[in-house]
Amino acid sequence: MSDDTTTDDNTEIFDRVESQVRSYSRSFPRLFAKATGATLYGEDGRRYLDLLAGCSTLNYGHNDPDMKRALIDYIGTDGIAHGLDMFTAAKREFISAFEDIVLKPRGLRYKMQFTGPTGANAVEAALKLARKVTGRHNVIAFTNGFHGVTLGALAATGNGGHREGAAMPLSGVHRAPYDGYYGADIDTAELLDRELSDPGSGVDAPAAFIVETVQGEGGLNAASAEWLRKIEAIARKHGALFIVDDIQAGCGRTGTFFSFEEFGLSPDIITLAKSLSGMGLPLAVTLIKPEHDIWGPAEHNGTFRGNNHAFVTARVALEKFWKGNAFQDEIAEKGRHLRDRLEAIAGDHGLKTKGRGMMRGIDTGSGDLASAVCAACFDRDLIIETSGPNDEIVKVLCPLTIANGELDAGLDIMRQAFDQVFGEPRLIAAE
Repeated sequence: MSDDTTTDDNTEIFDRVESQVRSYSRSFPRLFAKATGATLYGEDGRRYLDLLAGCSTLNYGHNDPDMKRALIDYIGTDGIAHGLDMFTAAKREFISAFEDIVLKPRGLRYKMQFTGPTGANAVEAALKLARKVTGRHNVIAFTNGFHGVTLGALAATGNGGHREGAAMPLSGVHRAPYDGYYGADIDTAELLDRELSDPGSGVDAPAAFIVETVQGEGGLNAASAEWLRKIEAIARKHGALFIVDDIQAGCGRTGTFFSFEEFGLSPDIITLAKSLSGMGLPLAVTLIKPEHDIWGPAEHNGTFRGNNHAFVTARVALEKFWKGNAFQDEIAEKGRHLRDRLEAIAGDHGLKTKGRGMMRGIDTGSGDLASAVCAACFDRDLIIETSGPNDEIVKVLCPLTIANGELDAGLDIMRQAFDQVFGEPRLIAAE
């Protein structure tokens, strides 16, 4: 979307000192100073509409006033900031809210493991525990899955560019085709079951299956309920744990708190992070069915697994947005509106949409074209990114709380950007 160097004098220090590993700043080479709701502000005061939202880390927008107030009050009374995994009031109140607001109404029973700051660490814990529970080493992951870039999680990640960064062999994972990978007529779940049932296939008995119900980084591939139920059944048949990675698709992104709620699934382990803290603070959790919680003390730990500031804002997020069904209904309505608007834009240019809920995008068929669209959006003060194995998807991950008028304004800019890159619809029709 842009060259490898920043463009403003006030960002020169990043080129001089920060590692070349940085990525998003290459696409959005501006110095941002503050943010509220769905708006980012440059240091110069320029406003940018944010349809990236921290890559689904800010489902409730930037600096929600109630979360901000609770955090300021907590800090102002010398609340504990760091507590390792010791008992604290902030942690107790968050766990209690999660149990009462998320787990009990859904008839779920899980133990909560606080793993450290990132989703990758939640995945590492999930894979390690599954291997410990089953005594097996092999994990079934799926094409175009993304589970993180630490070595264990990276072994389960499909993206070749990320995998090359390991600079070493990545083992312990068998890659299976995701739903629809070979087209609508081939049942990839059946193929996987056949491999696992054949002692001559060369596929070792699995410890776990790990799957995203919607592949956020992999190109907004959305698995069907039928396929996911088959995958869970195959995992059970072959003595493996069933893990749902809900790090990007969870916390309401697909319409319900967990992305699998309407599908009748019962994962053994669920990974959550990104929007769990509600305000962008680092917080990751691995949810474990009680019978699988066989950890010994400190077998998987991390210095920052006791982020009490995140516990405070996460509790407020649950209490504010997830008591009752009003917010869920609002997400569903916005998701339908987003779908209709994106389908109209895509239809003008002979393209297709992908995704589910408020996790949708347009497949341009080309990384260059998608990047050009995103660059044209940024020229119009709209922040939006690509996804997919070739970065071919223009992906909308706006805050779930975005006002309808702001959402439409952003989609209007998207339409202008698509028209700029692909040509005006009327010109295409005339040809």
